Amino acid sequence: MSFKEDNLIQIKTFDFALRIIKFYTHCKSQNEFILSKQILRCGTSIGANVEEAIAAQSKKDFISKLSIANKEARETKYWLRLYQSSNLVQIEIDSYLKEIESIINILTKIIKTSSENL
Repeated sequence: MSFKEDNLIQIKTFDFALRIIKFYTHCKSQNEFILSKQILRCGTSIGANVEEAIAAQSKKDFISKLSIANKEARETKYWLRLYQSSNLVQIEIDSYLKEIESIINILTKIIKTSSENL
């Protein structure tokens, strides 16, 4: 996989998607099928939307795609919090919550800065 060396959000969202795939696999191994598909979908779409933003046709398109990525990240955080509170699976959720919060913060800053420079 080729990344721009300095594109932190591209790297972080790709790595997070890989972690979410492993999370999903672990959930399935524990016979948890209620929430696992939701978290797989939104947790992996964050990076996909970041990739789309990188190829945006305009600054407005860039902001729009990153805003979608931010919404997906917030949805992922919601599902992780549900997992944490429901005890459906025996997985340590704190590191996932810490990482998704970092991703949300970065996306929010990029969107804010890009909007100010529009």
